[in-house]
Amino acid sequence: MLAEMGSLSSRKIADHAIAVLDDHKATNIRCLDVSHLTSLMDFMIVGTGRSDRHVRALGDALIESCKENGIEILGSEGQEAAEWLLVDLVDVVVHVMLPRTREFYDIEKLWDISPRGDDANRTHIGVR
Repeated sequence: MLAEMGSLSSRKIADHAIAVLDDHKATNIRCLDVSHLTSLMDFMIVGTGRSDRHVRALGDALIESCKENGIEILGSEGQEAAEWLLVDLVDVVVHVMLPRTREFYDIEKLWDISPRGDDANRTHIGVR
């Protein structure tokens, strides 16, 4: 279990979530370091599922893996419609969306407010 190694850093939780999404065939996985923008979370992960069933399966796999590894889950939303699923892992928030939903809301752009051309304030720890 991951939690047996002591208190997990938000980076390790983000890495775990990315690995679970990748293992279950999520596409276009991005992880944004938003710690300089908010005190609500350190990382925001966004991934895409191929269908509502796939989005639901990705969320179920992530929740199950986090429980198995002792990672605290504050809550989750969107399992029924499975168009946009959110899993709150305290300092890491994971969004899994259908392609059309992700394109419409474009939340990565919403959270990426650094000046144009300035990559110093942006950290993408995972892009798949």
